[in-house]
Amino acid sequence: MNKTSGFLSSCTSGGCGAKIGPGELASFLESLEVKKDPALLVGFGGRDDAAVYRIDEKRALVSTVDFFSPMVDDPFLFGKIAAANALSDIYAMGARPLYALNLLCFPEKMDKGILREILSGGAAKALEADTVIAGGHSIYDHEPKYGLAVTGAADPERVLRNDACRNGDALILTKPLGTGLIMAAFRADEAGGETVKAATDCMERLNRRASEKFSGAVHACTDITGFGLAVHASEMAGTEHTLVIDAASLPILGGALGFAEKFYSTAAGQRNRNYMEGKIDLGGLSPAMQEIFFDPQTSGGLLISAASETAADLCDAIRRDDPQAAIIGEVTAGEHVPVMAV
Repeated sequence: MNKTSGFLSSCTSGGCGAKIGPGELASFLESLEVKKDPALLVGFGGRDDAAVYRIDEKRALVSTVDFFSPMVDDPFLFGKIAAANALSDIYAMGARPLYALNLLCFPEKMDKGILREILSGGAAKALEADTVIAGGHSIYDHEPKYGLAVTGAADPERVLRNDACRNGDALILTKPLGTGLIMAAFRADEAGGETVKAATDCMERLNRRASEKFSGAVHACTDITGFGLAVHASEMAGTEHTLVIDAASLPILGGALGFAEKFYSTAAGQRNRNYMEGKIDLGGLSPAMQEIFFDPQTSGGLLISAASETAADLCDAIRRDDPQAAIIGEVTAGEHVPVMAV
């Protein structure tokens, strides 16, 4: 990986691991007074991936925003990962991105060539997504931060929610887990080059191809980011279902489980664990495998709830572009917890 001296070291946290914890965030949002609008089909009330606003019977706008500080020391690569992460929310809703706006915070005294590389990385990923960069906003800040506000389009009758799974559905995960653990080891100079490259390749890969294979048999979808598999799965389960996840079926990046066994962890992973207390049954999983469930992902894969009779074919199709995609479990009637690991 190309390195730029001082770029990563200037940040106290990076990637989706910098997110405010799910419990804290929920307490803040609950107190907000917001206008009611029947055209707003999806707002933050359901903790979904993006907002959906109906324009007419056949058109809806899908809007999201995402930005964070670096988790890699290559500004061009950072720009690509941040852009892929922001675009992912649109794909998770079953929508098509139309255009994006840059969001940039940058230290005034840092080399402006780094700023150019960040924006170039974001532009390259937007071009890959066939998405227009239409403008943006930038400020000076103590740490570099970058992301996109993305607007997409969808048929309002075909928008995918994160909590619309059905009993008997199969669960598909399109990318491997473990990016948080690997990048934590990278910061400590413990992760080898091939291990880190596998993680960054995963993070910069768009979820576009997987979403293009969706059909009416996909009932719910969300992307796995800073809240980790456990929290995002609990949001999908809602109050009426339990997601039963086969730990042995989880795709995991090489090296991640080993770092967990060496007690590498992240602050965000601990926040996720705290939030899920009483909401997850981890059975007899080892402490290291438990850490995989809580590990914050940056630009992670899609968690898809699809009709069981079509899930195998869908997973095979997704594997053509995301080779580690796997069926990881099933949706059952609600039991004592939203998420159960077996």
